[in-house]
Amino acid sequence: MSLSYSQNKIPGTWDRKGLPGWAYSNDELFALEQDVVFRAHWQLACHISDLAEPGAYITFDMGYERALILRDKAGKIRAFHNLCRHRGSRVVDNERGVCKSALTCPFHGWTYNLDGTLRSAAQPSTFPELDPMEWGLKPVELEIWNGFIFIRFQPGSQGSVAEMLQRFDSEVAPYNIADMERVAGDFIFAEAQVNWKSMRDVDNEGYHVAKAHPSLQDLYGKAYIDEPYINGTSRSLGKFNSSPSKLWSVKAYRELVSRFTHLPEPLNAAWLYLGIFPNAVIGLYPDSIIFYQEVPIGTKHTLQRGAVYRHRGETRTMRAARYLSGRIDGLTADEDLQLTRWTDEAPLSSGFDGIILSDLEYGVSSFHDHLRGLMPVLSLQQSPELGTLAARNAALKGL
Repeated sequence: MSLSYSQNKIPGTWDRKGLPGWAYSNDELFALEQDVVFRAHWQLACHISDLAEPGAYITFDMGYERALILRDKAGKIRAFHNLCRHRGSRVVDNERGVCKSALTCPFHGWTYNLDGTLRSAAQPSTFPELDPMEWGLKPVELEIWNGFIFIRFQPGSQGSVAEMLQRFDSEVAPYNIADMERVAGDFIFAEAQVNWKSMRDVDNEGYHVAKAHPSLQDLYGKAYIDEPYINGTSRSLGKFNSSPSKLWSVKAYRELVSRFTHLPEPLNAAWLYLGIFPNAVIGLYPDSIIFYQEVPIGTKHTLQRGAVYRHRGETRTMRAARYLSGRIDGLTADEDLQLTRWTDEAPLSSGFDGIILSDLEYGVSSFHDHLRGLMPVLSLQQSPELGTLAARNAALKGL
């Protein structure tokens, strides 16, 4: 059973300052993050329903890395670096699609089987003999948890996905996540000229719900609980408000959900969020499942990527509820995006001299603690001199 703040989850003393302002605009830190944060931690790529048939694939880019995830002829899901072994071109450029028999590089025509082995090189007589395994696509570490597909480009300090999320297993079991199917739509939800951590900071606390999110306040109001990151995962639960709803969409949504019988209390009238460090969230609703994550493109350029999944054999009532939850989510996302822009630009102001966090923002602090553990340079209030950040960080880690 997860504990709420009122059950002594917050330590007696903790850092209320947050990360230093320079952490949101430093190009050297962004480069370091690619190695110690994004390459070395699990990334939520998609769901097994996104790869419903043999030959189905998606591509997934994260920082300097790019992956190709597919279902082979035998039905096994595999992940590879999306790099042709000849010259490093992308083997597949589309976001997703289906390739029945083989993958052919668009640069010179090298062809790979769906298990990643090299089938043939164009004009093979111009090369020495090429072993199909040795010159096949390079694999990427992959793990499936409740139907969600995670990949990791390089080994890191995180354990397996199953180990990280084990404490939620019994709570999420009634949702039957693996049996859900993708709702049509693009993987990209939003794009903004902000640092990725600014997006995560806004999402890591519910203190702002009462003021900034009228729909969410109407849906669950004060019944929302945020919990800090533990072993790389966090949990938030919004139990539906017991008071009458003011907004028509929330009122209609709660009425529709009240007819469902597939979830136990309190999940039958709540939204549950599971955070996975560093940048992903799974949202579990009575009517659907979503995920979203921040994808850093540059120091001040971030995509928010995600997808929505519905129950197979979805009834009209459940489809209507999913429409309304999507409407509430869409309004919330737009509101959060504006808050992200405002907070992201703040450290560049001459009037900015840091922040102070509420007890209700302890989730932000625990996220920052995880980052400081990986990059102790973030404990410095002033940025290191140009060209010295990586070395300073290594020194602080005792490397």
